[in-house]
Amino acid sequence: MIAWTIYITFAGAVLLLLLPRAFARGIALLTTVAGLALGLIALVRTPIADLAHFRTIVQVPWVPALGMQYHLAVDGVSLTMVLVTGVSALSTVLFSWDVEHRQNEFFFWLLLVVAGCYGVFLSADLFLFFAFYELVIVPKYFLIAVFGSTNKEYGAMKLTLYSFFGGMLVFIGILTGYVTAGSLDLNQLSQVQFSPQLQSWAFPVLFLGFAVLAGIWPLHTWAPTGHVAAPTAGSMLLAGIVMKLGSYAGLRVAMNLFPQGFQMWSKWIVVLAVVGIVYAAAVALRQRDLKFVIGYSSVSHMGFVLLGLGAATALNLNRALPFAAFTFVIASAASMGIPGFSGFAAEITILIGASKTYPLAVWITGAGMVLVAAFTLRALKQSFFGETKPDVHLQQARVALDPDWNEQQPITTAEKCGACLLMFTTFAVGVYPKLLLDRIMPAVEAMRFLK
Repeated sequence: MIAWTIYITFAGAVLLLLLPRAFARGIALLTTVAGLALGLIALVRTPIADLAHFRTIVQVPWVPALGMQYHLAVDGVSLTMVLVTGVSALSTVLFSWDVEHRQNEFFFWLLLVVAGCYGVFLSADLFLFFAFYELVIVPKYFLIAVFGSTNKEYGAMKLTLYSFFGGMLVFIGILTGYVTAGSLDLNQLSQVQFSPQLQSWAFPVLFLGFAVLAGIWPLHTWAPTGHVAAPTAGSMLLAGIVMKLGSYAGLRVAMNLFPQGFQMWSKWIVVLAVVGIVYAAAVALRQRDLKFVIGYSSVSHMGFVLLGLGAATALNLNRALPFAAFTFVIASAASMGIPGFSGFAAEITILIGASKTYPLAVWITGAGMVLVAAFTLRALKQSFFGETKPDVHLQQARVALDPDWNEQQPITTAEKCGACLLMFTTFAVGVYPKLLLDRIMPAVEAMRFLK
């Protein structure tokens, strides 16, 4: 059933082109609700034991002459990412409920991004994986260039050029694996013993291509400008899903296909991750624009993800304000890694695991965590509890805005529902991370780079 997350989302996008504007919001809402529901059904109905390996759910010939297949599969890691996509997609629709300008087109591009992300997380054929991966780039561009704000053309083009540069490296790595092994099947390729010489250069090319989208330092500069230029929904998609594509692909493809190459280069991944954590957090602390703070905080948080990948240590862990201010406080707590929220569960797992292999990196990362807390608290204070400056516009139940911001409506019911969904998710994962860890860890431990 989980394969239908792709089909339903694409179908919703097509309907948006065919039906009148009056149906746009309803179609987008029903489509994203259906995608999240299918992910939750799969979570409940799939035995944990079945999620330890990348299990085929659909496999039919596509281009037999080249060995390409329409091959979808799922394990604990991909299922978790499908759920993240479902939650993020539904939230973006709710936060975009008051979009009036070219409504059908807006939700069309949004659903294409979501459908492409579902496809990436479920693909088990390398070419299909690459096709979905590249599919995400075009709608991202139009979401920002058409519906964005500050320097939207520059931000959209910069994001697109960086993405295509990373995609070029990814294509070289995929082509190398295909020519050498004669297969595009991820399950088959994970059993192939590539030569150490090939892995020594193929792994960094492939991993770096994916890491560009994950915002690895120093190829991260597209992320802050993209966040600032993007509409709210676009910024949420970038931080919530799109940047995760790069880290997921690095794990699923680069690290699992070229484990020896990963061992050769893992120290450099850790170095770049630690620099990214500390640097991006320090820059975020100096920003006056809240969207730039969010953009650099995303780069800093993705540094933690890359640190976890570089450390490659499997670790199992079992354990009344205005609405806008309340929501921001909850998001800040999660961002700072306070116990009880998803950020804590994620970061403590990464740091404990990394301490076994790279203890010095963990100590340096501690400075980055202090800076994360500093810029988060600063943004919280200036947005809701600081003195109002004459050159900053305030609107009821919203954060302080730049002078050129022209949206003056109060928070809508749809936006409140989207915020509640995100708060519930981050709290649920923080309180009971075992729900996802039990499904993720067997799949990670089955990958070759840990053996």
